[in-house]
Amino acid sequence: MTRIFSGIKPSGHLTLGNYLGALRQWVAAEQEPQDALFCVVDLHALTVDHDPARVRRLSRQAATLFLASGLDPRTCTLFVQSHVDEHTRLAYLLECTATDGELRRMIQYKEKAAKAQAAGDGVRLSLLTYPVLMAADILAYEAAAVPVGEDQRQHVELARDLAVRFNQRYGHTFTVPRVVLPTVAARVMDLQDPTSKMGKSHENGAGIVYLLDEPAVITKKVMRAVTDSGDGGVVYDRATRPGVANLLDILSACTGGEPAQLADRYSGYGALKRDVAEAVVEVLRPVQERHAELAADPGGVERVLRAGAERARGLARPVVDRAYRNIGLLEP
Repeated sequence: MTRIFSGIKPSGHLTLGNYLGALRQWVAAEQEPQDALFCVVDLHALTVDHDPARVRRLSRQAATLFLASGLDPRTCTLFVQSHVDEHTRLAYLLECTATDGELRRMIQYKEKAAKAQAAGDGVRLSLLTYPVLMAADILAYEAAAVPVGEDQRQHVELARDLAVRFNQRYGHTFTVPRVVLPTVAARVMDLQDPTSKMGKSHENGAGIVYLLDEPAVITKKVMRAVTDSGDGGVVYDRATRPGVANLLDILSACTGGEPAQLADRYSGYGALKRDVAEAVVEVLRPVQERHAELAADPGGVERVLRAGAERARGLARPVVDRAYRNIGLLEP
């Protein structure tokens, strides 16, 4: 039975991009005959300056939204990364396997380090090494498949490289994982800047649809979405018409149909935006309703996370113990 692993970092409120590109794909995946583990990767939120209380609050909210999106703890394992020590135990061994050069080539490191330096801030060492922790997240569970967005492909490829290298040097230890990308809306873009990903922690939230936004707020953001200059009408072309293409991708993910075929239905941007806004509101309505129910019983969510962490530890510990033995460390 194939085992899959994926996670989301609680660095901000979860967005429509997280739902279409990850959470909804996870729910579909857990219906398949496979073992699925889904994680709030809270340690990854510490790579930049942060408010401890906010990280705790967002971690709890993310776990609640995992459940509200349809993940069933009876058929998958849902837990918080920092509750399972095997992640950090394995990360150091993989740091001893990775090279400085391959970590500095990570696109997200280059972008975030440049942004921090431009702001006059220091760059934390963990920002450089966190892809190794991400590799540990995956390899500790012998995951064969990792559902992620396109922006995380490079990190999963690093996990593959480290698994192969470790296996070659120290004997077979890890399953080599593969990337699983969503077929539609793999990367939902910012409504105000359609050349940038709809990120959780963007300074300006005007182009971001958050999962808990009120319907009126969602509609306002979509109706103010940047389209494209010119009189070319509604055409699906990501290269030259990124704003319209983003709206069509979102509509496609919410309602079905190919984005290029959906474009043929519209002669103007106004009608397209209205339909996108309505579709997004309806897709998120059951998530928001279920979130309200779960948030009223935080103890229930905590029980799910404790049970998930216990099972995750049981799966990861033998793998990490094997890695410790194979790399040459004495058993306690």
